Amino acid sequence: MVRFLLSRPIAVTMTFIAILLLGVVSIGLLPVSLMPDISIPEVTVQMNYKNSSARVLENSVVAPVRRQLMQVAHLEDIYSETRDGSGIIHLKLAYGSDINLAYIEINEKIDRAMSSLPRDMSRPKVIKASASDLPVFHLNLSLKQDGNEQKFMELSEFADAVIRKRIEQMPKVAMVDLTGRSFQEILIVPNESQMKSLGFTLKDLETLIQENNIDFGNLSIRDGYYQYSIRFSSRLRNKQDIEALYLKAEDRVIQLKDLAQVKIIAQPRKGLALINGQEGISLALIKQSDARLQEMEEELKEMVGVFEKDYPEIAFEISQDQTRLLDYSINNLKQSLLWGAGLAFLIMFFFLKDFKAPWLIGVSIPASLLISLLFFHIVGLSLNIISLSGLVLGIGMMIDNSIIVIDNIAQYRARGENLLNACVKGTNEVIRPLLSSVLTTCAVFIPMIFISGIAGAMFYDQAMAVTIGLFVSLLVSISILPVYYRLFYLKQRSGRMDRFVSKISGLDYENLYEKGLRLVFRNQLVSCVFFFMFIVVGVVLISKMEKTRLPKVEQHELMLQIDWNARIHVDENKKRVKELLALVADSLQQSTALVGKQQYLLNKEQEFSSSESRLYLNVENEKQTHEVENVLRNYLGEKYSSARIQFYPPPNLFEQIFGSNEAPLVARLSVQKNEETQQVALLKSLEKDFRMYFPDQLEMSQSMQKQLQLTIDPVQLLSYNLEPDVVYQKLRTAFNDNQLAVIKENQSFVPIVLGEGQKQISDILAQTFVQNSEGDDYSMSQLIREESRSSLKSIIAGKEGEYLPFNIDIKESELLSSQNRIREIGRKYPGANLSFLGSVFSNKVLIKQLGLVLVISLLLLYFILAAQFESLSQPLIVLLEVPIDVGGALFLLWLFGGSLNLMSLIGIIVMSGIIINDSILKIDTINRLRKEEGYGLIRAISMGGQRRLKPILMTSLTTILALMPFLFTNGLGADLQKPLAITVIGGMGIGTIVSLYFVPLCYYYLNKRK
Repeated sequence: MVRFLLSRPIAVTMTFIAILLLGVVSIGLLPVSLMPDISIPEVTVQMNYKNSSARVLENSVVAPVRRQLMQVAHLEDIYSETRDGSGIIHLKLAYGSDINLAYIEINEKIDRAMSSLPRDMSRPKVIKASASDLPVFHLNLSLKQDGNEQKFMELSEFADAVIRKRIEQMPKVAMVDLTGRSFQEILIVPNESQMKSLGFTLKDLETLIQENNIDFGNLSIRDGYYQYSIRFSSRLRNKQDIEALYLKAEDRVIQLKDLAQVKIIAQPRKGLALINGQEGISLALIKQSDARLQEMEEELKEMVGVFEKDYPEIAFEISQDQTRLLDYSINNLKQSLLWGAGLAFLIMFFFLKDFKAPWLIGVSIPASLLISLLFFHIVGLSLNIISLSGLVLGIGMMIDNSIIVIDNIAQYRARGENLLNACVKGTNEVIRPLLSSVLTTCAVFIPMIFISGIAGAMFYDQAMAVTIGLFVSLLVSISILPVYYRLFYLKQRSGRMDRFVSKISGLDYENLYEKGLRLVFRNQLVSCVFFFMFIVVGVVLISKMEKTRLPKVEQHELMLQIDWNARIHVDENKKRVKELLALVADSLQQSTALVGKQQYLLNKEQEFSSSESRLYLNVENEKQTHEVENVLRNYLGEKYSSARIQFYPPPNLFEQIFGSNEAPLVARLSVQKNEETQQVALLKSLEKDFRMYFPDQLEMSQSMQKQLQLTIDPVQLLSYNLEPDVVYQKLRTAFNDNQLAVIKENQSFVPIVLGEGQKQISDILAQTFVQNSEGDDYSMSQLIREESRSSLKSIIAGKEGEYLPFNIDIKESELLSSQNRIREIGRKYPGANLSFLGSVFSNKVLIKQLGLVLVISLLLLYFILAAQFESLSQPLIVLLEVPIDVGGALFLLWLFGGSLNLMSLIGIIVMSGIIINDSILKIDTINRLRKEEGYGLIRAISMGGQRRLKPILMTSLTTILALMPFLFTNGLGADLQKPLAITVIGGMGIGTIVSLYFVPLCYYYLNKRK
């Protein structure tokens, strides 16, 4: 085949250019996104029941729905959290379940449960989880000059009616979710003395509003040959219509404005957003699943520029940009291309002593990349973080294939073959071992897709990217490269650059290798002990090193979640958050604070109460991150010691899918206590016990709250001849919770509320009077008892029912002792059920799965190599190299202070697939020398080592040097890739020595009797 291609260089060139053009076209067609568009097997059910306590909502709504949902097929875990007025249920399904069918089944279960739920409750919302539903940008809006309440309501309406709709018109935007809006409300404040003098009651006002806010709909009438649609609309459209309503008082006709004050105010705020300390609107942008992310980013920035020009009074700011990860991946790909090609260029100069050959790398690598992208389009892969990381890993192996072919052709030319025969023989000789190398590398990657859960689905893209890249590189190396090598060297004349290169690269590395090989064979026992020592080191480090899910990355962003652990209003919450932001204002480049309940439609977490906040803080560098954290932690500890706080890095998209916010150890303790007072006492007792055993490691996720309970005295009602519904109606009016109707004004719905303005509870009870049928007035303080009590802020439950969770920050080595301490606590409470969860267990499962993947990969390697060498024993030599290289990789990782995590384990698997390629080529060469050229064992080992010395050194050096920049650069992308780079460098470093010296020694022992 190679000779056929060499005889038709023009046809090969034209075909090659045509394929490259298709590759260029496919670049414009490939979707670009952060993550592959996969279905996350999680569903969230949200329930809201206004004015209900957590206990009432749990018993009457959440528990019945949870019992129904526990029957859903393929359910792995269920978790519910209930608070005052809202509840949430998370369902985690087995990966591979059809999420669409599960969504339908969950809705059917909810429909079945609706008959047992309160009739005035709205239907629970069901939300599917998807990687494409996660926001890629946040666009923040705020007024440049502080405005009044009316100005902010106008900004809220403008953001929803104009900005949101204009952004959603962008073809690459799927949805804009927003929070922080302020809504209008029409408040009617009655003049009680005037009403009393004219004989009107609150019931009369309610009846008046409701009678004038009736919409009869449309009527169709016939008029001769024609038919008309007549619509009877409500008389109430705005504030003026309400003021103009007429009432008859004795013999006079008066208007509503004569009896009450009608004003437009902002609805009571349950939550808000602070943008850089000022109240604003935050818009979360969600992209279409097939959209190109960079194009969306460019279009958004262009549109924001238009907004800034058209609306100069509004400040626009892009925040929490998730595209940085994709930018890092693309930059890593460019860096790998530049470093790989540049280093391969220099190394081939040095080893081949030739000026022309390195330029062939400049043809083969970009060509392999373009053709790989063409196959991406054919098989339906997108350009995302995972597939790009596969290409980054594959580039080093692409360079290796090109180096091996070029070097082998050069060796045949050095032995006196003419150019045509050297190209044919040099290429044909390495086709078989190169194919084995590609298959063995793919055998390492492909089993990674069998990792359970989302991680396995994600690695499908990486495995496919590496497989496509390697096979394309192999085809380019054995078809295109020999043709262009021959064209490059048709002129035999040596130029000045060739002589210069030959002169500067005068190191006699072949002689050094021979001396080293003799030294190893003379000290065989010492050499074996040295190499096997790395296996022992690897075993020790695997058991001792810290195990985490993801590597630690440098952060210049910080999240702070606060539960003030007090019954404060959202305005007080806002005041406290602004105090915090003012403390560190000089260090902040950007900040967003979500205070109280938020308005996001796609919120999959439990809704915040008015006493909770989440702050996003952006600073210049990691040092300032620690400084800001210390300042805030000390301030909160001194001034608000009872507040529960949690600092954590903002979860990027990669961490949201692969990471876990779960504590290292979570102890679930369930004790059946039905009375709320008993539950509160139990929580206090348990917290005291846990604090005793884990004073600095305990993080409470459960807290208590104070409640004010008002009880109407029935004896007093009977004594004063009062009706309970009249008292209740008066109370609702006093607390501004008496909604009479809703009118449509412009594009929004505005509630009409009967109230008395904002007052303190004590003033309401003392100053509010209710009248009986005889016309006597009685103060509310005479009818109502006040009682303060404590209750659980949230009720948490799972498959086992309700439980109290205790989050403990421990190291893996402390797991057994910590579990024993917790069991001691559990024995103090008869009937207590105890279970353990946490990231320590999930990390162990992940590492076991990756270990299983490594074992499966080694078995596949053995079968492929047995077919390649036609021997059952020689593959063992190659497989014996893997644990030695793993020990070297872990040793370097330990020196750099790294941990065993997802990225470092992938690096070990990648390294195992790369490094054995050198040994495969070396054993194949030794076998050829013995079979085809009749060399003796020692002579074949020596000659085979010399022939494969240059390609082994060149491929190892290009891979190691291309990864070296990751060790000395910082940033999110580099920090994520650094553990992978360290393990590959460590494994390649020791693996090169193993291939050069240990493999020949093992080959000698295996074959010396023969």
